This record gives sequence, C-alpha cells and structure tokens, in this order.
Amino acid sequence: MNFNSKPKARILIAEDESALRNLLEMSLSAEGYEIIAAEDGREALELFKRDHDLDMVVLDIMMPRMDGFEVLEEIRKVSDIPVVMLTALGSADDIIKGFNMGADDYITKPFVFREVAARIEAILRRVAWMKQPPAAPTELDEGQIKMNLRTHEVIVRGAPCQLSPIEYNLLKYLMSHKGETVDKKQLFREVWGYEFEGSTNLVEVAVRRLREKIEMNPSEPEHLHTVRGAGYIFEYRPAS
Repeated sequence: MNFNSKPKARILIAEDESALRNLLEMSLSAEGYEIIAAEDGREALELFKRDHDLDMVVLDIMMPRMDGFEVLEEIRKVSDIPVVMLTALGSADDIIKGFNMGADDYITKPFVFREVAARIEAILRRVAWMKQPPAAPTELDEGQIKMNLRTHEVIVRGAPCQLSPIEYNLLKYLMSHKGETVDKKQLFREVWGYEFEGSTNLVEVAVRRLREKIEMNPSEPEHLHTVRGAGYIFEYRPAS
C-alpha cells in the first residue's frame, strides 16, 4: 500500500482464520485499501465502536466470542455502513438471515480474491453514487413516498423512513423508472453494481425488506409490485 496517498477506503475485516485474514489484509492493502483486522466478532465490534472513519465492514459469520450475525445486529443499531458477510455455510437460510438483518452482500467461501475485490469496489461505487449531488430532479414523489435526493431523506406517509444504502438505492432506481417493468438482471447491474448471478435471491430479499418499510401491507403492496416472470414495477395503485 502506498502510504503517501490517501487510501481508497478504510475497511474493517473480521475473520478468525489467520491465514485467510492475512491474505485478505495483504491483498486488499495492495489494492490501495487501508485494512483494520480483527480476530473475532467481539474484537471487531470494539474496533468498530472506536473507529468513526470506516467505509465498510467485512464479517465472517462463524467466529468465536461473537458471530457475524451478532456483530451485524449491533452495527445496524447505530450505523448503515456497508457490511459484507463471508460465509462457508451452504444453507440459503443463513444467507437470507444476513440480508434480513441488513447485510449489503455476501461472499461464499472458498472464493477467489478477484471476486472479493470486485464486490467491494461495486459496493463502494454504489455508496459514492448515492452521496453525489443529484442532477434534476432533486425530489422523487409517488403515492405516499417522497425522496429528497439532496438530503437522502425518505418520507413515507408523512414520517421519516430509515433505509440501508442498498434499500435507498433500490428505491431510488425504481422510483426513477416508475411505470417501467425492471427485471432482476437490470436491478442487479444498476443497483448492486455487477452482473446478475442466477443462483442468488438477493433481489427478492431486498425487495421484501423494502416493502416491509414502505408499504402499509407488504403482502398487498400499493407501490412496489411484482410483474410475474418479468421483474418489478414501481407504480402507485392505492388499495380500494
């Protein structure tokens, strides 16, 4: 890492396998990131609470003292910082659990380093895009939902609505394309930042989480609708 230049981002990595932790630290440092490493979940949470300049957290799920889910739960109480989960678990339920708790992405072990670097770069680009001052319009307004693209404030039925970065970008993209059917490949590319992977249900989980926050009845949405076999459409259809 070139210490004479500003790092691309500061990333906290929590991984109890020392060989893998060291590999990630060295590889990402070589890519220009500043890495803060933790050996277990409790140390990761302590480092997170002390360091207010982090840009991302990468959490292994299976760790001693505190597992990744417990750390993620504590982080989401106070921050919407991007969180990527590392998992060797084969159960889709564990992956869905992470997304339901507010994870932004996951990487399944074993992995190649290029995949890790690509996921991290995509997430950081997404966060940077969210922070950019918008071109016109500066507000999106449809049905009972308003988004201020300058302040990133989301108002649902007159009350502030707290969204994670991925939920915000998903809502922003869908509202910007209201009335259009958007398929999963397009959402994956434009919101997550990389090409669609057919085996993941990442989009479905994110849509479900978003509905739980913006709809009166997520099972009968008025704004975010499923177009069977085609994707999703954002269009206000008030319940009769």
